[in-house]
Amino acid sequence: VQLQASGGGLVQPGGSLRLSCAASGSIFSINDMGWYRQAPGKQRELVAGITLSGNTNYADSVKGRFTLSRDNAKNTVYLRMNSLKPEDTAVYYCSILTYGVQYWGQGTQVTVSS
Repeated sequence: VQLQASGGGLVQPGGSLRLSCAASGSIFSINDMGWYRQAPGKQRELVAGITLSGNTNYADSVKGRFTLSRDNAKNTVYLRMNSLKPEDTAVYYCSILTYGVQYWGQGTQVTVSS
């Protein structure tokens, strides 16, 4: 199983980005998909997750600003990030859970700075 993430970059405060993560390989069914992030000197934290049925949960710090969605036909998860703040700066990792095994993408840098 491979996860290919894209969409990170440098954006000014208040700006937007969309992250994508496509899963490939021997995948028959993906249960949960989501995004985590890790800022320098901090632990990795869950940003948002979505179940197979589409139920979502978000970290309190991103509620109302970030939107998570998935396309099951494409095994892809998307994270739309609006009203970005400097404290959103981190490496973002996508993750999937399939048949009890969690897989991670390579990480994509998001930097929010003027």
